[in-house]
Amino acid sequence: MTPSPLIRRFPQNAQGRDLAVGDIHGYFSRLEQTLNQAGFDPARDRLFCVGDLTDRGPDCAKVLDWLAQPWFHPVCGNHDDYVCRYESCDRENWIQNGGGWFQQLTPAEQAAFATHYRTLPIAIEVATPAGPVGLLHADCPFSSWQGLLDQLDAGVSGGRLRAIKNVCLWSRRRIERLDESGVADLAALVVGHTPVRVPVRLGNVHYIDTGGWYPEEGGYFTLLDLNTLTPHFPQP
Repeated sequence: MTPSPLIRRFPQNAQGRDLAVGDIHGYFSRLEQTLNQAGFDPARDRLFCVGDLTDRGPDCAKVLDWLAQPWFHPVCGNHDDYVCRYESCDRENWIQNGGGWFQQLTPAEQAAFATHYRTLPIAIEVATPAGPVGLLHADCPFSSWQGLLDQLDAGVSGGRLRAIKNVCLWSRRRIERLDESGVADLAALVVGHTPVRVPVRLGNVHYIDTGGWYPEEGGYFTLLDLNTLTPHFPQP
């Protein structure tokens, strides 16, 4: 069976740290400040992101520079999926939710962004000493991580794939219900999508979107160490 391009798997980082960050939403300069405070070393460390790279912030055009970095590894979020489907998505809804920057690009630029975004995986798995850590944007549609991997590796398509992607990119059911059942076959699942004041853990599911894209409301970027599952907070 050929591994699905919708999953990206990473071996353990023997050189440095693996850190995960929540939704970025075009605030790359602000994220860079947080990485500098944390002593991020691009020669040894890796940064994983739970998606929503653009929309809302002032630095959306910088995303292609970040995607070119060998140490930066995001999954696809629901806002990223707008870019993938820019020719057929609900543009009015997208613009209302921060997508105006994309509409101002030339057709050639729009096509170039979409080409890059369409390579983003839905799921990332990172090996750690405690076991695999999974990353999705919103939630896992199965009680076990292996259940998701099996479906994606089997090449699921059509309506079934759309249903799986809908949960992975959009679902808030777990956090709305404060469901602590967790996701089997993982040391931890790391997600964003739902903004939280401080990182939230439900079972082994970690919500880390602490609103770095919302500075006027006191939001900040949290960096979660995937080996220790402890967060690094920016200095005040």
